[in-house]
Amino acid sequence: MYAIPFPVIDPVAVDLGPLVIRWYALAYIAGLVIGWRYAMRLGDRPDTPVRREHPDMFLVWATIGIIAGGRLGYVLFYAPEYYFAHPGEIVAVWQGGMSFHGGLLGVVAAGLLFCRVKKIPAFAFGDILSTVAPIGLFFGRIANFVNGELWGRPTDAPWGMIFPRADDQPRHPSQLYEAFLEGLLLFAVVNLLVWRFGAYRRPGLVMGVFVAGYGAARFIVEFFRQWDEGVEPLFGWLSRGQQLSIPMIAIGLYFVVRALRRPQQPA
Repeated sequence: MYAIPFPVIDPVAVDLGPLVIRWYALAYIAGLVIGWRYAMRLGDRPDTPVRREHPDMFLVWATIGIIAGGRLGYVLFYAPEYYFAHPGEIVAVWQGGMSFHGGLLGVVAAGLLFCRVKKIPAFAFGDILSTVAPIGLFFGRIANFVNGELWGRPTDAPWGMIFPRADDQPRHPSQLYEAFLEGLLLFAVVNLLVWRFGAYRRPGLVMGVFVAGYGAARFIVEFFRQWDEGVEPLFGWLSRGQQLSIPMIAIGLYFVVRALRRPQQPA
């Protein structure tokens, strides 16, 4: 059976003895920095009450929310028994193991608190964050691929890939599927709404499209992604990722309907 060998990529980008920088960390940094700079540019638009200094101030809040929420989400959603038995490894984020759903909840909590402190409309600020969020998703999935983790199910497709940390079976490179759907495609959709259709004039619309769009993309990719070890699928086929994505789709659609039913705000 033909299979593409996994590219030889050292997960360590820089090794200076006591200082080790991994591609995984650089991917998160790239997503945060690029998203931060783009959010500041979006703050210059006249159709949103968010100003460019707000994303600038929120960068630290977002970083804490993503890392803390993503790690705790992975611990609680996917491997609570293991980490409760080895609590010292909970903080070992450099070994991999981050949950997007947990990271999203972390950013939501940080964003709501930030909006309350700075007196910013929460839905308008959520629209800004949702416009740039696919950037971080793209880099995060590329980091999963470089780490050789979260691989797909066995396949006979000609682009099947053998992952060194899995087995000798060709598998779907599901990390790249997610990078395309959750990153590139979702970025194109939400930015088209912003730049072509003035979606910021309906607060919550972009946020709803992003939340529902991510949930739908993740639900689809889970059919190609290997089930998480130790997590039994519901009804024998519904993975944990799909279970967590269903509420996201429902909540996102609610935000979309809510935004469309309200009068469009003037620029």
